[in-house]
Amino acid sequence: WLTPDNMHHQWLLLAACFWVIFMFMVASKFITLTFKDPDGYGAKQEPLILTAVTKVEEVHVPEEKHWPEEFQPTGKAFSGNLIHQPLIHMERLELLRNVCRDTALRDLSHTAVSKFVLDRIFVCDKHKILFCQTPKVGNTQWKKVLIVLNGAFSSIEEIPENIVHDHEKNGLPRLSSFSDSEIKKRLNLYFKFFIVRDPFERLISAFKDKFVHNPRFEPWYRHEIAPGIIRKYRKNRTETKGLQFEDFVRYLGDPNHRWLDVQFGDHIIHWVTYVELCAPCEITYSVIGHHETLEDDAPYILKAAGIDHLVSYPTIPPGITVYNRTKVERYFSGISKRDIRRLYARFEGDFKLFGYREPDFLLN
Repeated sequence: WLTPDNMHHQWLLLAACFWVIFMFMVASKFITLTFKDPDGYGAKQEPLILTAVTKVEEVHVPEEKHWPEEFQPTGKAFSGNLIHQPLIHMERLELLRNVCRDTALRDLSHTAVSKFVLDRIFVCDKHKILFCQTPKVGNTQWKKVLIVLNGAFSSIEEIPENIVHDHEKNGLPRLSSFSDSEIKKRLNLYFKFFIVRDPFERLISAFKDKFVHNPRFEPWYRHEIAPGIIRKYRKNRTETKGLQFEDFVRYLGDPNHRWLDVQFGDHIIHWVTYVELCAPCEITYSVIGHHETLEDDAPYILKAAGIDHLVSYPTIPPGITVYNRTKVERYFSGISKRDIRRLYARFEGDFKLFGYREPDFLLN
């Protein structure tokens, strides 16, 4: 018969064996995802500064491939799932790498690393961090984090709201302000990240922010952009109401939208694609956060960047990051399938690169 001490030792030995097996499985997954293609996205690349896009291997990604649920805009968080967080983020980068190789989406997934892109990337030299701004996905809070890290203010609470977006005073240099050699060095060596959100929900947020509420009092959007869109895209010329979401969708989905964009000053960052903003197929990003899982992604990004002991991401109000399917369907309910499909065609690269599903109301 086994004594209690012997049984205790055997249980400890059994638990230790299970732990070793579990850690081996995790390590194997990490090695597989990181090193399975040394010539692909995970390998060190030499970015092309202010030139044509980087050449990538042409491999088609089958349309029918289904990606894990965490890549879909359900708003599901991963609280308490710290073991799986690194795998989730590696799978996001693997998805991005594979879609970048899809020749059918080349025009929608690739862009030159131009001055426009470099203007979107903010620099924290002290902690070797680059952050690409993607408006309408909580970027104000990330800019506050970087402002504190750069030393302009000692805490997030001390930063006046009017300073955050004042780039003369907030102490956040843009990557475009450096020489080509300094840009290349930072792109190669620094921790790089940005945040994405369901593309259609982001457009709704941009429409409400600029044309409905306009909380920062930016009259340019209502008095110049809105009338221009209405004149060109409103079907009912007798309608006198302000810009409607239907007008906005028709404008964004027009393959010749750039004709009007030039009148507005070309790129308007609040509704251009993530591809145009951050060149994700040309720049090797370290992490891509999702707005829908920001409660988990924000702490992970801070830890991965090595700054979690220096600053915290501001408290996220309950429910603010959850994907609101009902709201999206309500906004698109009165819009023709033709106009929605044209809009989707423009933003298809964003949907595919970051694992967002084609909206159900397009499939019916």
